Amino acid sequence: MGSGILLVVSGPAGVGKGTVVKKLLENSEYVFSVSLTTRPPRPGESDGVNYSFVTKKEFLGEITSGRLLEHAEYVGNYYGTPRGFVEKSLSEGKNVVLEIDPAGALMVKSQKPEAVLVFVAPPSLRQLAERLEKRGTEDKATIKKRLETAKRELEQVKSYDYVVVNDKDAWEETAEKINCIVNAEKLSVKRGIPDF
Repeated sequence: MGSGILLVVSGPAGVGKGTVVKKLLENSEYVFSVSLTTRPPRPGESDGVNYSFVTKKEFLGEITSGRLLEHAEYVGNYYGTPRGFVEKSLSEGKNVVLEIDPAGALMVKSQKPEAVLVFVAPPSLRQLAERLEKRGTEDKATIKKRLETAKRELEQVKSYDYVVVNDKDAWEETAEKINCIVNAEKLSVKRGIPDF
């Protein structure tokens, strides 16, 4: 059994990353790496499923101990990826999905150059703003901050291996495109040539 693919999925808040990742996870070849965060849970989120919710003190302890593959601060909260789960799952041949921001994605790439970075982009910033408003989970000031952050994130697309536009109600198609990318990466010569 070969090593799995470390798949990093990023994109602006409201672009539909979570829905696309859920679709990918219906395939048993994928596992989700649950990130640590210091932000409070949103309605409907469960500890250990969507995120592992920790205090700032606990989070800083994980950084100090070297148990995070990456970490970043986003809109006043900390997010990070537990290293142990990722490495164990990859060694078992599973494709590990990280849903993280561009700063974290680039940290992962610096430590794990074989990681495949996919940026999920909106069709336009206008449509992204509409999605954020329809979500109804944040006030106008937070939405404005998220849109400013989205503009900065979109400037980082050139640092990714792939970009996939997630059009409205096209979650399954977007997930299938990402699955095709992962399958192609498994066949890449850069990952090794079989003995003939």
